[in-house]
Amino acid sequence: MLTKNQIKLITSLRQKKNRMKYRLFIVEGKKTVNEFLKSSFEPHHIYALSADYICPPEKFNLVSETDLKKISALATPQHVVAVFKIPEAKKVTNDTLILALDAVRDPGNLGTIIRLCDWFGIEHLVCSETTVDCFNPKVVQATMGSLTRVNVTYLDLEDFLKSSKLQKFGTFMDGQNIYKATLPKQGILIMGNEANGISSEIETLIENKIGIPHFSKHQETESLNVATATAILLSEFKRRT
Repeated sequence: MLTKNQIKLITSLRQKKNRMKYRLFIVEGKKTVNEFLKSSFEPHHIYALSADYICPPEKFNLVSETDLKKISALATPQHVVAVFKIPEAKKVTNDTLILALDAVRDPGNLGTIIRLCDWFGIEHLVCSETTVDCFNPKVVQATMGSLTRVNVTYLDLEDFLKSSKLQKFGTFMDGQNIYKATLPKQGILIMGNEANGISSEIETLIENKIGIPHFSKHQETESLNVATATAILLSEFKRRT
């Protein structure tokens, strides 16, 4: 049976300030928890309905469905709730294509973008400090384990871009057709906020403005979802290189 203090700690991790305070985050669901257990992420504690997890015994607890519901952030708990330690971010290297996010706020979008990075072999995802936390439970759930294979770093995006010598590509409605643009193997691809796009401060640092052409006869759609646009752009960058 879980203690009140255990329940209080686990449920508190739904808030960013507590994740940062304790350097812990929540992972739910058999498949995703097993992905994290196979990775370099260090488990703090596993709470599950069955003993199907390769985990140090002192860090494992069998719990009842009632207790699982108390600590789960999901409407329908998925057999296991795990708490992992937040690791130190790895150094961002400049020898590959880097994806950068400027104030992407939706957890589902960030989770999908992390999965896309995993799919297309993007090792480093750089996020502005105004981008949603990658350890938000909804983001972790949406990554389906890809968070274990992508280095996500939060920093002052403006300073990072100013200090980098890599070519910078930003997405704009009036940007050059991505299918006609010259795309390098190394560079930084910047995606903007869902509602406002790339901020004016970041725009001034971008040498290459690119966009996805609109093929519809009706021209009614204003823009693509940021995760959808990211998928198209990463696919084209990787296809060329």
